[in-house]
Amino acid sequence: MLASKPVGREAATKKYDILSALMTYALAREKRTQKLVLRLMSLITTRYNWQRDELSMGQKEIAKLWSVDERTVKRELAKLKSKGWLEVKRAGARGRVTLYSIKLEKVLYETQADWQKMGPDFVLRLTEITAPAAQNVHETNIVPFSAANHKRPEEDGSVWASASAFLFDQDTTVFAAWLRQLEEAGQEGGCLTLIAPTKFHATYVETHLADSILRTAMQVDPSIRSIRIST
Repeated sequence: MLASKPVGREAATKKYDILSALMTYALAREKRTQKLVLRLMSLITTRYNWQRDELSMGQKEIAKLWSVDERTVKRELAKLKSKGWLEVKRAGARGRVTLYSIKLEKVLYETQADWQKMGPDFVLRLTEITAPAAQNVHETNIVPFSAANHKRPEEDGSVWASASAFLFDQDTTVFAAWLRQLEEAGQEGGCLTLIAPTKFHATYVETHLADSILRTAMQVDPSIRSIRIST
């Protein structure tokens, strides 16, 4: 579940960021995927109700919007459903079109590898939407990236605390967005285990930041040979 729905104050920025994530993802892929993502974006921008998470539009109207026939619409909708990006919320019936839900969590999960292409500010904003903070969460459930989040970690003698200080010095923005919330769970057999607040968070760190964490941890403690990100 998204930590912060793209509605209310700053809603426009959140919506643009989600669309930007889709756009950047599409541009890095082959033409069929580009066309599929563009078609989804057209549905989002023309008929999607962000607050209620509802997309209500008949296949005939979608075909007109996409400049294709209804067979193509059925095929493309099936692809979006198989990717987990689109889900039937209410099946169509006589006189009533199918009501869809757009699974933004799944969309952002699959596009995360391309976020950094847009810059660290973009990564921070999407992190606020997708990764609930383990602490200091406001009533809106948005992760508050305040000055406190940019304070250098205190070294207490543990491997992770010392490694955190080095990682903070290397890239304060990335550390505030992804690494500050990690907690050390212990070491066993040369493996350092870190706990992330969510599965999404753990997957992102493991995919994009694990090598940097391991190199730094090995400098602090040469006995470490691997790391594990868990939840």
